[in-house]
Amino acid sequence: MTLEGKVAIVTGSAQGIGRAIAETLARDGADVAVADLDPGRSQDTVEVITKIGRRALNVKVNVAEWDDARAMADQVMKEWGRIDILVNNAGITRDGLLVRMKEEDWSMVLQVNLNGTFHCAKAVLQVMTKQRYGRIVNIASIVGVMGNAGQANYSASKAAVIGLTKTMAREYASRMITVNAVAPGFIDTAMTQGLSAEVKETLQKQIPLGRLGQPSDIAEAVRFLVSDAASYITGHVLHVNGGMLMV
Repeated sequence: MTLEGKVAIVTGSAQGIGRAIAETLARDGADVAVADLDPGRSQDTVEVITKIGRRALNVKVNVAEWDDARAMADQVMKEWGRIDILVNNAGITRDGLLVRMKEEDWSMVLQVNLNGTFHCAKAVLQVMTKQRYGRIVNIASIVGVMGNAGQANYSASKAAVIGLTKTMAREYASRMITVNAVAPGFIDTAMTQGLSAEVKETLQKQIPLGRLGQPSDIAEAVRFLVSDAASYITGHVLHVNGGMLMV
């Protein structure tokens, strides 16, 4: 277990990619704070981690609010006394063509996806700086690099997360804190499961590997970036998209 003794926070970990990340880090030895807006939904993730044999903490957090992010970090420190890993996974979509997009839909997506990443990173960096150790992974997106019609707000937020990742990496490398991003392609989650069979088929034709990704594909990428095997990697964007975008 390469993460034995490490404490991780995974936001948006009640379901989908976040849940897969939380459970994967637990299987690798980490104790995990399962952070989500709805602690009721998080309970299943907590129970799985407990069955794995690791400690789990169910934390309610609205990452869009700075006070919530700070309280989350304080709660984890009170329980376990350290924070080694942060995975900023929490995110939302409010899709629509640009000229029809409501101001509140634009603002909400930026508030959660970008400001939320900033809030949570800021909340843990003081702890990591004192420890002189930390691993932060921000979940970006393929559309933050290539764009996507109907997702101006989401694409902008994820492109900004990539810029934020690189700046954080430069600012904290001297404190032995690495900051990287994982940019998923189209992943088989609740979001994509609502698509029609025709749309899914069209998507898969654009992917050289011929399938949608699985949450586990993203979780394994995160597991690598927070491990000691990736200790010399920082400011990097790891694209996990089946070859749909090659950069």
